[in-house]
Amino acid sequence: MRKEELRYLKCLAELYPTIGAAATEIINLQSIVNLPKGTEHFLTDIHGEYEAFSHVLRNGSGAVRKKIDDVFGHTLSTADKRSLATLIYYPREKMELVKKTEEDMENWYKITLYRLIEVCKITGSKYTRSKVRKALPKDYAYVIEELITEKSEVLDKEAYYNAIVDTIIDIGRAENFIIALAELIQRLVVDHLHILGDIYDRGPGPHFIMDRLCEYHSLDIQWGNHDMVWMGAAAGQKACIATIVRISVRYGNLDILEDGYGINMFPLGRFAMSAYRDDPCECFKLKGDKTTQELDAALDMKMHKAISVIQFKLEGQLIEKYPDFRMDDRRLLHRIDYEKGTITIYGKEYPLKDTYFPTIDPKDPYKLTAEEADVMDRLQSAFLNCEKLQRHMKLLLSKGNLYKVYNGNLLYHGCIPLNEDGSFREVNVFGRLYKGKALYEALEMYVRKAFFAIDPVEREHGKDICWFIWTGPNSPLFGKDRMTTFERYFIEDKQTHVEKKNPYYRYLEDEKVVNQILAEFGLNGERSHIVNGHVPVHQQDGESPVKCGGKVLLIDGGFSRAYQKVTGIAGYTLIYNSYGLLLSAHEPFQSAEAAVRDENDIVSRQVAVRRTQRRQLVGDTDNGEALKERIQELKQLLKAYRDGLIIEKK
Repeated sequence: MRKEELRYLKCLAELYPTIGAAATEIINLQSIVNLPKGTEHFLTDIHGEYEAFSHVLRNGSGAVRKKIDDVFGHTLSTADKRSLATLIYYPREKMELVKKTEEDMENWYKITLYRLIEVCKITGSKYTRSKVRKALPKDYAYVIEELITEKSEVLDKEAYYNAIVDTIIDIGRAENFIIALAELIQRLVVDHLHILGDIYDRGPGPHFIMDRLCEYHSLDIQWGNHDMVWMGAAAGQKACIATIVRISVRYGNLDILEDGYGINMFPLGRFAMSAYRDDPCECFKLKGDKTTQELDAALDMKMHKAISVIQFKLEGQLIEKYPDFRMDDRRLLHRIDYEKGTITIYGKEYPLKDTYFPTIDPKDPYKLTAEEADVMDRLQSAFLNCEKLQRHMKLLLSKGNLYKVYNGNLLYHGCIPLNEDGSFREVNVFGRLYKGKALYEALEMYVRKAFFAIDPVEREHGKDICWFIWTGPNSPLFGKDRMTTFERYFIEDKQTHVEKKNPYYRYLEDEKVVNQILAEFGLNGERSHIVNGHVPVHQQDGESPVKCGGKVLLIDGGFSRAYQKVTGIAGYTLIYNSYGLLLSAHEPFQSAEAAVRDENDIVSRQVAVRRTQRRQLVGDTDNGEALKERIQELKQLLKAYRDGLIIEKK
């Protein structure tokens, strides 16, 4: 045995100091390896739609209903199954409604507890008892374990379980117990959650989503471009901060910043009212269906214009600072003829819809006024010192990456930048060229430097790369040649609004290119998949989310209400369980209140993407491979004990 191997085994012996401890662990791990693999749940492009997101987590994209069907079959009516499912999703709210109409609550408690116990049994059957025990709520762990575990030594099982249930009801803990069982079922139907980016922007509740994810038992996150601009803002990058404020006010979501994160918008509002007092700001009307009072709407439009102009200035400064970003076509303020009210871009002169620019000096158009600089300094301080925002960003950093390889699937938000011929495009990142996997890894390294680097230059590079990843033409998270924000505000001609997609999206049906991408990340093209978010699939136009014979899965189906008119649905979720891959297309979610009151669930149409010939086990997963390696190491440790190379510690 080599010296290095013996040294490692001695370290392992600190964890398993006896032959008995090592042998017991081998048996435990071997039993886990032979269990069915847990269910993975893939969501993307949530865009602040907290209620729909929360409901999908609660129902496991239909997994809870399936468990109820598996348990009760035809012994329960459809109405009773729907009622039980609603109770599992929203136990507190549902019980409040039941108490208003149910005459015999004690009997209802008893029936409901028995039904929930049966669903718990089947839901937890694919896990080890140890894993289920760890998922149990602290206050009721022992009792629930007794109820969901078969007791072969108990002769009269029915009387035994009846006694426990009767006691729960007698001491007035039935409702708490029902809540605990419902939440346990929600917890067990999804073993691991994948979020493929864009938690933030457009919808009203990204901060609630992040709070929920902070408590989630097992997840990973692939950053989206909207998440990236929030990360840049949290690191203090001013162009990112201006972008976030602009998007928030544009969609009528300033309460996310003010109430959700406690960021004061008063300095911006005061400046906007001063600089744009007599400007109607007609080009800066808010999007969405929110109704506001006329005075509030006028203020919001002025704030919208004020922060937009600041954003264009800050972006112009960045583009000049980093010519390697190759974004000079996005520096537009110096291309305006302020006397004629026109702009010359793309070799053509266009009239501007709005020609009032009181804060722009035509001789130095990208310089902030003293008032604008003060607004941005205050906002920067607020973002840097917001404890809740920084906590949410820490979750993105600890659980997040630009890409992830997990159980044979390659997960990322946007694209792999390609050239017109389908080859990997080289991208200049601070003087060095990267492509493919190396590009992803270089960009991620710099993102982390924005938060952790000690060198101020590297930290600054990290902050600024967040903005590039948000909007750059060669960014793998953006995937277009330009972001035409200025044109959409100021130019009528829609030809100037066009954003050309990266060639990647043309090659999604090209097996050679898809296999090249999978191989770049160390995957075999035969049984591996690319799982991709970012670009909504227009299902109502007949577009399929399944590309390249099932090797590419586009799972952005319009979680955000802003996209549902063009997608025709309200999002996809991908489910990967021991039987294969299932894609669920969801109908729009009304509200949690309607779900409880009318027992409405999200209607989902499931399509089998791939079914396995045999049920997959934990041993077939990445975690299973790691467990098998540990089993072999423990067997070596056993041999070392028995050969006298390592002495047991009694």
